Amino acid sequence: MYEKYWQLNDKPFKNTPDPKYLYLSSQHEDAMMKISYCIVEKMGAALLTGVFGCGKTLLGKVLLKELGEDKYKIAFINNPQVTYVELLRAIVRNLKSSELPSRADQLLADPLLETLHNILLDNMRDGKETVIIIDEAHIINDERIFEGLRLLLNFQLEDRFLLTLILSGQPELKNKISDLKQFEQRIAIRCHLDSLGEKDTNDYILHRMKVAGGKSPIFTLDAIKFIHDHSGGIPRRINRMCDLALLTGFGKKLSKIDKDIIKQVGKDFGA
Repeated sequence: MYEKYWQLNDKPFKNTPDPKYLYLSSQHEDAMMKISYCIVEKMGAALLTGVFGCGKTLLGKVLLKELGEDKYKIAFINNPQVTYVELLRAIVRNLKSSELPSRADQLLADPLLETLHNILLDNMRDGKETVIIIDEAHIINDERIFEGLRLLLNFQLEDRFLLTLILSGQPELKNKISDLKQFEQRIAIRCHLDSLGEKDTNDYILHRMKVAGGKSPIFTLDAIKFIHDHSGGIPRRINRMCDLALLTGFGKKLSKIDKDIIKQVGKDFGA
């Protein structure tokens, strides 16, 4: 709607996990490096936590893109609030190219685990690594599901794991895992994403505008400072404020987005 007015090719502040918009702050870069290391070195399991809206899902999507299908088989589960058997079905369905069996007795935990084990072995023989990413894992409340995920790490040879398990979620996930000592001991890599500082907020906004095709700065420095202070440095909130500011600026036929416009749009959602 406002893209042409601001000379943009795309809306720069959509709250969708589009990999091209990933801004690699130092903490995001550190998390990418650690998780990639866990996968490449076949270390078993990694834990990624972070405040809501800080870019965990986007980081996972970028990771998927960078890994590539020629070397990796990946199951990305974005709704783990299911039973253990349903979670196993989702994992197998993501990894298996053919349809799941239709017989009920073949869709129980034991046959599904056997199917998964065969998939892992087949992937290894084909020279492919298997990665299972559980997004929003903090919403899992059944300890039996965590125990079932831990047991997946028993799929291993003498010198390597047959899969890499990545759990991603909000900070409370860390506490849930710490209460499960056997599982906690299997987590090889831990990383955490926090809100952005003022400099990163500035660079984040400039990065997204540039990716969207922006040629010159539109947000003034005092506007960006206000955005940081009133978004808490959380990318999802930054996106909402910037998107609404660009819309408001378009409606008012402005050439810049200044602090007064940000104050105005901030009131619309209680910033």
